[in-house]
Amino acid sequence: MIVVRPAETDADLEAWRQVRIAVLPNERAAQVEEMRHAMTPETLYLLAELAGALAGSGVAGRSDFAGQGFVAPRVLPEMRRHGVGTALLRALAEHVHDLGFDEAGAGTDDPGSLAFAERFGFREVGREVEQVRAVGDERPPAVPPGVRLVSLAERPDLFERVYHELARDALQDFAVDRPIDVSLEDWKREWVTWPEGSFVALADEQIVGCAGLLRDDDHPDRAENSLTAVRRGWRRRGLASSLKRAVLAWAASNGVREIYTWTQTGNEGMRAVNERLGYVTRTVSVRVRGSLPLPA
Repeated sequence: MIVVRPAETDADLEAWRQVRIAVLPNERAAQVEEMRHAMTPETLYLLAELAGALAGSGVAGRSDFAGQGFVAPRVLPEMRRHGVGTALLRALAEHVHDLGFDEAGAGTDDPGSLAFAERFGFREVGREVEQVRAVGDERPPAVPPGVRLVSLAERPDLFERVYHELARDALQDFAVDRPIDVSLEDWKREWVTWPEGSFVALADEQIVGCAGLLRDDDHPDRAENSLTAVRRGWRRRGLASSLKRAVLAWAASNGVREIYTWTQTGNEGMRAVNERLGYVTRTVSVRVRGSLPLPA
C-alpha cells in the first residue's frame, strides 16, 4: 500500500532530504533548518511510503516563474514503477491547484522522468545546463579599473542592496519563457549565499556585479555557484570572469574542490564565460509545464 503524508517533524524532513540526496547525488540538499527557514504557508513537503518503507518525497508551492506553481516528486530508484511517483504527483498538483494556479512547472533530469511527466500532459518549455569545475591552484583575479571586490561577510549590508540594485534586473534577463518573480522576502528566504565566498563588485559605492557560492554541508568539498550577475552597462568588460575567479580563489583556499553551476539554454554568454574558466557540461535538465488539474 502507498501512503502519502506531510513531512512535518524534523525526522520527516531529514527523511525527505535523504530521498533528494539519493535521487540527485550531485546537488546540494538544504539542511532541515534551512528548509524550515524557506517554508511559507504555500509550501507543501510530502513523504511517500510503500508497504511501510520510505519510497519517495516531494515538494510543491508557488514558483519563481510568474503565474504558476511548481511540483517536484522524487522516488527512490529501487521503489519506482509501483505507482509512488503518480501518487506524489497527484497530491502535489492538487495542492498547487488549490493555491489558485492552473499551471505547474517541474524539472526532469532523465528520459524516464520526462516520459513520466509527458503522460500527465507536461510539455518541454526550456532546458537548464549544469556545468562543473574542479578547483585547483587558483590565482586572485585581475579586476577592471575603478572596481573593487568585497565579500558579503565584510559587507552584509549589501545583500539586500544586491536585490534592489542588481538581481531584479538580472533575473529578468534570464533566457526563460516567462518572467521570474522573486520578491524581497523570497530573496531573503531562499537565495541564501555563503557570505565568506560571495563577492560584490563596487564602483565607488555603486553595485555593478555579484557572484558567490552556496554551501553544501553534506559535502564540504563541494559548492554551488549562486547568482552571477553584472549590471547591464558594465557587461562585456570581463567583470563576470573576475568575480567568478575571485570565488574560485576563495574556494581553493577554503577546502572546496568542486563547484557546479546552472544556466539556461539561450544564455550562451554566461555559459561561454564558464567554459573559458574551465567549466564543463555534466547534465542537461528539461523544464516542463502542465495544466491543472491533472487529467484523470
